[in-house]
Amino acid sequence: MTPAPGAAAPNEKRVVVGLVSDTHGLVRPSLFDALAGVDLILHAGDVGDGVLEELGAIAPVSAVYGNTDPPGDPRLAAEVVRELGGVRVHVSHGHELGSPTPARLLARYAGDVLVYGHTHRQLVVRAEGRLVVNPGAAGPRRFDLEPSVARLTIAGGVPDVELIALPK
Repeated sequence: MTPAPGAAAPNEKRVVVGLVSDTHGLVRPSLFDALAGVDLILHAGDVGDGVLEELGAIAPVSAVYGNTDPPGDPRLAAEVVRELGGVRVHVSHGHELGSPTPARLLARYAGDVLVYGHTHRQLVVRAEGRLVVNPGAAGPRRFDLEPSVARLTIAGGVPDVELIALPK
């Protein structure tokens, strides 16, 4: 029997990762439903107070600092690189590139999946056999953009991503 698209084969490890960015101290109640059941949360910066603790109630969290995070927080790194389900995932905020674009990220960082924030704009681009993802901003609404997060599913060494709008 062939598994449905996106489903793991019976003996295959499937990893589901919540991708979050730009919370700026706000964790919307709808975020808990959007990320229910994830194995791990990767936060792409501009975290804010109390956010890591709240997200930690959902799943383990790894996070990078953004341009608005205070310096020196030992829980925040400049970048996070993880091997998940045979896929190398790289997370940074993007501000280190000035105005981050998929082309700039692809040129600067190795990895099969590149995750970033900073722009608050949802984005999924497949290029050069790689995936570039900005989950959008999960925090306070800015720039007339809908708050959002993403779910990254890795099955059989293949990453797929779904953007999820967060209701108010």
